[in-house]
Amino acid sequence: MRKKYFYLILILLFEACITPYEIEVEEGKQLLTIDGMITNGPGPHSVKLSKSTTYGSVFEGVILPERSAKVFVRDEFGEITYLTEDINERGVYRSPEDFSAIVGSSYTLNIQLSNGSKYVSLPEVVKPAIPIENFSIVAEEIPVEGELFNDSGAGIYVDFKDPGDENNFYFWRNEPAIYELNTRPDLYYPPKSLTPAPKPCCYTCYLEEEVGNYEIFLTNDDNFNGLNTRFKAAFIKDDGLRFISTFRVDINQLSISADAYRYLRLVKQQIELTGSVFDPPPANIRGNMISLDDPDEVVLGFFIAAGESKKRIYINREDLEFRQPDFTIADDCRVVEGATVIPPDDWLN
Repeated sequence: MRKKYFYLILILLFEACITPYEIEVEEGKQLLTIDGMITNGPGPHSVKLSKSTTYGSVFEGVILPERSAKVFVRDEFGEITYLTEDINERGVYRSPEDFSAIVGSSYTLNIQLSNGSKYVSLPEVVKPAIPIENFSIVAEEIPVEGELFNDSGAGIYVDFKDPGDENNFYFWRNEPAIYELNTRPDLYYPPKSLTPAPKPCCYTCYLEEEVGNYEIFLTNDDNFNGLNTRFKAAFIKDDGLRFISTFRVDINQLSISADAYRYLRLVKQQIELTGSVFDPPPANIRGNMISLDDPDEVVLGFFIAAGESKKRIYINREDLEFRQPDFTIADDCRVVEGATVIPPDDWLN
């Protein structure tokens, strides 16, 4: 019995001696981040401005759109094109639809924030676009740690002829996709009801969606200079809805500068870190933007001017050797946000 009291006294003493230690973490400094590109393709072209913070004690609202800025692009002859802020997407500034960059010309991005701070990019020269000659679709699986079944999707590979007279740098990105959204309104059940109430419409809609890539796709021609080559340009994840019927996406093949390639390669390497203890710590990768008020200020992001070649690709369910199980939406397809029963004017063209 005495031992029990003795142990109880020790526990109470230890608890009484513990004093909470409060650590004050200095809030991270806000950094201007720029994500912008112009090409020789049709407009509008966009520049996204935001303020992000480094590691801090509070992670809410760490990325904020930079609103009410003055943004314009200047070419080598001094001609200026102003970009206007999108009223539906704050912090995104768009060029006029009739603006296109000219191959061989150089451009700088100029920014004046609402607080008066001024920034300018280093000049970017627009390289000639290299056309996509053909493409192929490959069903690919991605192992998922801790899961019984793998993710899968459509790998898109493009064929092109690399010019042999200079070193070329390539970057691929895809535009928002559109696909047939098939649902089952005949299987509809009202909320909290065990009695079916089939709806007569609608089974097929068309949905536009931003489809992000798993990685950054880019390369240079060190290993295929002057040759025909094939390279992976995109991977579209199968979510059980996208490939039930017909899926459409436009792939942009961009001829970028050596500086833009080096920047994107560093970003790619940082994104693909495995997360082991031997990995180097994440670092801010400086782009080609400079503060005119404080040359030592860290500005994130890169302004790219590129030659653009576009290829429209349709993927049908039979193009994929294997797919994820179909995801069933037991309702009218029009209840899905953004879905419409009216196909695009250029659908299947």
